[in-house]
Amino acid sequence: MNENNNHTNENERSEKMNTTIDSQPPRSSHADRGKRVLAVFLALLIVALIGGAVLENNPSWKQLWGNGSAVTERPTVGNDGNLNATKTETDIASLVTKVSPSVVSITTQVQARTYFGVAEREGAGTGIIVSSDGYVLTNKHVVDGANTVGVVLADGTRYTNVKVVGTDPLNDVAFLKIPDVNSLTPIELGNSSSVRVGQQVIAIGNSLGQYQNTVTSGIISGTGRPVSAQSGTTIESLTDLLQTDAAINPGNSGGPLLNMAGQVIGMNTAIAADAQGIGFAIPVNGIKGMLKGVLATGEVKRAFLGVNYVPVTPESAKLYDLPVKSGAYVYSEQSTAVGKDTPADKAGIKDKDIITKVNGVEVGASGALATLIGEYAPGDTITLTVLRGGSERTLTVTLSEYSS
Repeated sequence: MNENNNHTNENERSEKMNTTIDSQPPRSSHADRGKRVLAVFLALLIVALIGGAVLENNPSWKQLWGNGSAVTERPTVGNDGNLNATKTETDIASLVTKVSPSVVSITTQVQARTYFGVAEREGAGTGIIVSSDGYVLTNKHVVDGANTVGVVLADGTRYTNVKVVGTDPLNDVAFLKIPDVNSLTPIELGNSSSVRVGQQVIAIGNSLGQYQNTVTSGIISGTGRPVSAQSGTTIESLTDLLQTDAAINPGNSGGPLLNMAGQVIGMNTAIAADAQGIGFAIPVNGIKGMLKGVLATGEVKRAFLGVNYVPVTPESAKLYDLPVKSGAYVYSEQSTAVGKDTPADKAGIKDKDIITKVNGVEVGASGALATLIGEYAPGDTITLTVLRGGSERTLTVTLSEYSS
């Protein structure tokens, strides 16, 4: 059927063509046609020469029609609102420019045994450069179980032979080392003890493991938050966290929470999965003691006091009939709250003491006892203000190294 139709169409086209040719005027002789062609050629040559002269004398004409077609001018906005930056926008942009070189993306390869054999899966997180020679701070859960760890700088430079120096036995903290570097940009550490609820903050991280150095903003929504954080099958109890509504997503773990001076006040570590805008960061002060040791010796060592305690809140103060509403109540329901031969025991701390200050800094208002102790390294000597039987006393303690 189709082939017959094609023949019919071709016949129709032939018939129309013959009709058109038949209707044209009779053809001219070869001599007459040659004269007319020559005349047309000369006319075109004259027009071309005149046109060339016109273009030479009219640069604007050449600019618009130089390639044989008109150039469409790019539309512009008379008043580009994107350029009218507010002070807040300028501050955030400057902060991000300053801090971004100190924020890295972390990639991991983890081998896991399955029913079908060994499977390899990839992980991602964020890290903070804390020294020019390659030490990087991140979350422990970012590198747990990793066979290989890689780091990608903000400028795209990649390092694949990154070493896990060590992890904190009591907190979600780990330290990495990029070998053979000496010109990285370390971040500036701030003071998490003076953080205020309502204070504006910025979070930067490798969101979802694919959006490197994503910037989000928000405020400090709360301080001193306890959280039970789960990563895979591991559940870890974290205390004294900063709460923020700056968006934190998978992949942001280990990245910085920054004040508006561009200083790190916390390390992003967890989110409330069934909530909107509730994320948590480890206060940076609780990491400073370990960082001091890592930079000095290349080893992760945590300072140890040796007490069990209950954070004093209005609720616990009422429950235990305490005379204060903040501090650390040295107490344990199972046994003595002071470990034998620990720094606390040697300094004379007793069960049911209330530790109210560490080196003059108030426990509770400026951070939990564990966070304030975390500011120091093993071997450091500090003073504790202790309330016992209604009287206040000062005890000197030399911290030791934590050992499981």
